[in-house]
Formats: sequence, C-alpha cells, structure tokens
Amino acid sequence: MSNKKIGLISLTALVLSSMIGSGIFSLPQNMAEVAGAEAITIGWLITGVGIIFLGLSFFFISRLRPDLDGGIYTYAREGFGDLMGFMSAWGYWLCATIGIVGYLTVAFEGLGVFTDNESTVIFGQGNTLAAFIGSSIIVWLVHALIAGGIKEAAFVNLIATFVKVAPLILFIGLGIWYFDVDLFNSDVKATALNNSVSDQVKSTMLITLWVFTGVEGASVLSAHAKKRSDVGLATVLGIVIALCLYVAITILSLGILPRETIANMANPSMGPLLDAMMGPTGKVIITACLIVSVLASYISWTMYSAEVPYRGSKNGAFPKILDKLNENGTPINSLWFTGFVVQFCLVLVFVFEQSYNTLLLISTSMILIPYFLIGAYLFKLSIQTNAAWYIKLTGFMAAAYGLWIVYAAGLEYLLLSVVLYVPGILLYLYSNYKFHGKLTLSTFEKVILALLLVIFGYAIIELPALLAEG
Repeated sequence: MSNKKIGLISLTALVLSSMIGSGIFSLPQNMAEVAGAEAITIGWLITGVGIIFLGLSFFFISRLRPDLDGGIYTYAREGFGDLMGFMSAWGYWLCATIGIVGYLTVAFEGLGVFTDNESTVIFGQGNTLAAFIGSSIIVWLVHALIAGGIKEAAFVNLIATFVKVAPLILFIGLGIWYFDVDLFNSDVKATALNNSVSDQVKSTMLITLWVFTGVEGASVLSAHAKKRSDVGLATVLGIVIALCLYVAITILSLGILPRETIANMANPSMGPLLDAMMGPTGKVIITACLIVSVLASYISWTMYSAEVPYRGSKNGAFPKILDKLNENGTPINSLWFTGFVVQFCLVLVFVFEQSYNTLLLISTSMILIPYFLIGAYLFKLSIQTNAAWYIKLTGFMAAAYGLWIVYAAGLEYLLLSVVLYVPGILLYLYSNYKFHGKLTLSTFEKVILALLLVIFGYAIIELPALLAEG
C-alpha cells in the first residue's frame, strides 16, 4: 500500500514541472512574433504581478481554510456554490486533459527532429500513426505509474524536473555571456509590427498565462501533502523560480539575435538560439530536454486531471462512480476516466491531423474563469473573516488580473470556452440529480445557466467567423 505523503520539495517540483512544459522552449519565438522588447517587458511585469497575487491567493486560502482539499474546484464551490464549483472544475479538467494531449503531440514532434527527413516522415507534427501509437503507449504507462501511488509518481516527476531545468540554466548563462546591449536596444518598440505597444502587450497575455498554467498544482494535490502549510509555500516558490526563468530567457534572446530573426524561427526556438551561441549541438540538447520536459509535465497534469473529478464526485458535481480510491490512495476510476478521454482526443488528433497549437488554444481558453474565481473567493473569504488588509488586497488584485486576462484574450476565446462549458453543464445536471434525487439549483444558478445558454447561442453563430479571422 502506498499512503506516503508529498514533501515540500516534491510539491514545489510538481508546481514547477506543471508550468515548465513545452511552452518555455518556444517562448522566444512566441513572444518575438507579437511584441518588441518594451512590450514584452511590460507584459512580464503585468503577468508577474498578477500571477504572484494568484499564487498568494492559493497561499492565503490554504491558511484561512486549511480544511479544504482539491484546490480550484473546492475553492470555487465553497465561495460561489455547487454550479460555479463544477464550472471551475470542468474548465480546469478540460484545460488539463486537452493540454496533456498537446504535450504528447509536441513530444513526438520533437522526436521527429532525430528521425524525420524530407523523404521520410515518421512523427511529423505529432499526429502521424507512429506518433499515435507511441502516445497511446505513454498514456497507459503513466496510468500504471500513478495507479501505483501519487507519492511515487511525484518522485519520478521530481527527478525529471531537475533534468529539464538544467538546460534552461545553461541557456541563461550563455545568454548573459553573449548578450549584445546595442542589438537589444535597436528595436525595442518593434515598429515593423505596425501596432501600438499596448496592443503588443495584450498579444503577450495568453502566451504568458499559458506558461504559468499549473500554478495551482500543489493545491489540487493538497490532500496528499505532508503538511498543509507546504501547499501555499510550494506554490509561491514555484512561481518565483518559473518567473525568473521565463523573463531571463525571453529578454536575453533579444540580445542574442534580432527580433525579426527570432520571430521567424521554427519551434522550439530555444534550439536555434542555443545553436547561435554554442554550435549545432544546441538544437539537439534543447529538443531532447523538450521531450523530457513535456513527459514530466504529462505525469503531473495527469495527476491533477484525475484528482479534480474525484473531488467533484464527492459532492454530486461529477458522477458518483468516480468517487473511488484504490489500495494506493489513487482516485482510480477518475484516472481511468481521464485516460480514456486522452486516448479519445489522440484519436481525434490523428484523424483530423490537428497540431499542438490548436490544442493550446482550446486548453488555454478553459482556464480563464477558474483562475478568476480563485482571486474572487479569497477576496470574499477575507471580507467574511475580517482578514488583514494585505490578504484582501491579494484577493482583489488576483481577481482583477483574472478579468484582465479574459479581456486581453478576446471575444473568440470567451465564446470558445462557453461552447465547451455547455456539454459539462449537462453532465453536472445529471450528476446533481442522481446525487440529490432532484435538481438543486438556486435562483443565482438558474440565472447563470440562462445566461450561458444565451451566450452559447450567440457563440454558435459568431464563433466560426471569429476563429477564421484569428
């Protein structure tokens, strides 16, 4: 039986591994494509402040309500009722599940660097038959690993986290050595993009949010922590480490090669940049570490994906069948549920030949509302408990950051998230009815459902055109 608990270092590694997946290796190109040095710096400043307040929200909630397990779902439910709790859980679960499918596709796309050439395409963009078979094998190997115990899976993730952080430190060290101040200052406003600095800042927002997705990892697995006080601390430590890595890699890149050159690079763009500093082995190093990185992130995100429906099933938000632990303390039916959904998504990726970028777009759109609800709940909780002023400020700022992200994301992302929420609402209504013997909807929840249906109708009409324009 595996009933061991996760310590501070492993919790911090889970948070860090969740955030540092594939995004960081493509970050230089992603940012250079939409913004110059000035806008990128402002974007990181806004994101840094916002994400620190979000991380502190998890920290303070874990102190004010140490009795709550499950993170995003439990906090939203406690603050705003069963329906909003479910919406937060459903959005987060979809973000995690679709996101880990993206990790598998990008891992096998990375393998293609070593196997593919102009005459032979084995893995392509991670959506070939070979990639599908390989991804499917990994899905069920990781399933077996996590079924053996959360503690054991967290230890494997800890080792992989050290492996994938090492080349990032190498890149930063070389970047400092080769940094050209004149090159960095030559086009700080990115005039060739023909848009304002404020528009460039908005364009960086979803990119910066994506690379921080996973900040909530320690709180999701709080029930498995050795000490509840470690949950908030691991979250803050993970954020600070990740923020330092992200800012350093993006800013230093603009002093190594011109922005236009970086913007036109193939991803993972850290590879060609490392090539420019140390020769042709750079791309090989980065690609190998990218594969290790995304597979480590796949492990941690699979744990989160299994935990959230399990927590929801205890309160009638998800079907009761998901409320089961195996002898190792793993939510086994929820883990099976997540595995089958990931496998189904892999089939869709293979059949429709979708790429990582498409999955990233869908995944990111689902995390917007859950993150907003975390800050909103802390703000509400701090007022109810008459907490210190800085706790109230933290909740307010985290909620404001959540609203800013929704605004910066644009209408198409908001409408896309609503379209994906509606099937979940049907699942919630079924689960709620089976759990209580009747539907238990408050007036507030009925208003929310009516509003969602109106937006859903609008989205069905307008979303295709908006996505085509995007």
